[in-house]
Amino acid sequence: MKQTIVTVFGSGQAPPISPAFETAKKLGRAIAQAGWTLCNGGYGGTMQAAAQGAFEVGGHTIGVTCKIFGRSGPNEFIRQEVPTFDLLQRLNTLVRLGRAYVVLPGGTGTMLELALAWELMNKKLLRSHRPIILLGDHWHPVLEPITREQPDALELHRAEDVPAALRVLTEHFAPES
Repeated sequence: MKQTIVTVFGSGQAPPISPAFETAKKLGRAIAQAGWTLCNGGYGGTMQAAAQGAFEVGGHTIGVTCKIFGRSGPNEFIRQEVPTFDLLQRLNTLVRLGRAYVVLPGGTGTMLELALAWELMNKKLLRSHRPIILLGDHWHPVLEPITREQPDALELHRAEDVPAALRVLTEHFAPES
């Protein structure tokens, strides 16, 4: 049976008691309850929160880790680790595994993940269409000038909350059911 994998990009900096952590946990739970596999960078912050949410309801989680970071391994909620050597290999693996992407607030690493997925979709370098969902309004000010410059770029889905993101994912994956 082929796994339907949703890659979640987000901050490694979100503390466990924060709105961003709680939103990521709800997202992970919703992804797992829909029967999909959650994939992310496998470390802390919203990556840990999303994995925890999925793990707690019996979902499968994949963490794409990076040896060059020198960390001891993925967080405790990752069921399957995919180790990579460097950042470029990690980014490529995260994007190639996902059949859809949900982007949470984050910093430069999250922006890099979003930019890579978006550019590969724009250039049609992935075999199939994969939606990119921006959860919340964190990225809107950053991306607004880009969409003005390149109005024909792939439209990014905007979801104000987890249920809205889940609706986009459900619609996208409906033909696979």
